[in-house]
Amino acid sequence: MDSLRTLRDFLRWGASRFAGAGLFYGHGTAGAADEAAVLLAHVLHLDLPLPVDFLDAALTAQERAAVAALFARRIDERLPAPYLTGEAWFAGLRFAVDPRVLIPRSPIAELIENGFQPWLAEAEPGRILDIGTGSGCIAVACALAFPDAQVDAVDVSADALEVAATNVARYGLEERVRLLQSDLYAALAGQRYDLIVSNPPYVPDAEYATLPHEYRHEPRGALVSPEDGLEHPLRILRGAAQHLTEGGLLVLEVGASWPALVERLPEVPFTWVELARGGEGVAVIGREELLTVEF
Repeated sequence: MDSLRTLRDFLRWGASRFAGAGLFYGHGTAGAADEAAVLLAHVLHLDLPLPVDFLDAALTAQERAAVAALFARRIDERLPAPYLTGEAWFAGLRFAVDPRVLIPRSPIAELIENGFQPWLAEAEPGRILDIGTGSGCIAVACALAFPDAQVDAVDVSADALEVAATNVARYGLEERVRLLQSDLYAALAGQRYDLIVSNPPYVPDAEYATLPHEYRHEPRGALVSPEDGLEHPLRILRGAAQHLTEGGLLVLEVGASWPALVERLPEVPFTWVELARGGEGVAVIGREELLTVEF
């Protein structure tokens, strides 16, 4: 430690330690150097990317100890960086996160930033539903993307809704984003929406057993779905038409479970989105198409 003085020193040292520890990076960073930069910036209250002019600036003794302690926790506990810093980025927005919620990383962010075009009609959605809101990232991002929309955000977890409430308040959206504890549509009788968006649990039990340790810190119920990962997606599909307005749209993420869903429902005319920033398994389907299928 006595030989480590500057940001550059700690950035290199952290990247080396992380690489040697065989950590997994699937929660917002691309590798060991990125992970070290995120944690270093958090301790030093700096924005990313780290300013080049600061790389040769020396850390104080207190800062050095804090960085070393955070690096050690990342290695010893295998905690993803967002749980160590308490925040994550989604659709260009900063969100509070902790182990009560999944770390935001859905490729749906790309669709939100593009206004769900070309699938939405010309008129912007007046009412939006986010199923399984978790941290509230999709609900908040949708509310900011469509300033005239009212957004309902549901989650079965009261703990998750507490985190979501923090993020709704952070962006001053209490009047436009309504948080409801609900098992999918259970608390939404009679409610209809122009747009339903969901990143539900879709990981099969067998796949969950093989995931890197970092994922075990996330709530299992927000990741795993029975029936080979399809129980939650199928329930969402079955109820979507009765909760969509005429011309309404469902956007559903199922990740790597998409081939299983297609095999289970070969007659459903899903449109699978090609994602410029990577990711897979995001389906778009309209109410009229849903009405042609018996689930």
